[in-house]
Amino acid sequence: MEEEFYSIIKLTSGEEILSLVSVDENDGDPLVVLQNPITMKMIQTSQGIHIKVKPWIELSSDDFFIIKHDKIITMTETKDKRLIDIYNDYIEDDNSQEFYNPPSSGKVKPSSRMGYISSVEDARKSLENSFKLKYPKES
Repeated sequence: MEEEFYSIIKLTSGEEILSLVSVDENDGDPLVVLQNPITMKMIQTSQGIHIKVKPWIELSSDDFFIIKHDKIITMTETKDKRLIDIYNDYIEDDNSQEFYNPPSSGKVKPSSRMGYISSVEDARKSLENSFKLKYPKES
């Protein structure tokens, strides 16, 4: 197996992927070995340009994939530090989350980090107490 390099690959399916790649010369039939391949999409919004990154095969737990050379239109080695950093950051972040447990109901519970301070009932009681302290009833 040859040494690894970062590559952008255009497949015959039309997909473009970025991956750490090595080529295995298997009896004259080269196989391309992809390590943690991802897709990247440029999204332009009013806040600027963003890059959406996701795994090439989303539900797989494998890190390595093998592609025959006849499924590749073209591939180019990239030395673009920005792309390589995005790739490595994504792979490190993805690997740090060993398991993903989606919420069962699909709802997210608000937290103080989201700006949630108290329930309506607690806020009402707090305001009533403040009002009573400031304006006590006259007997």
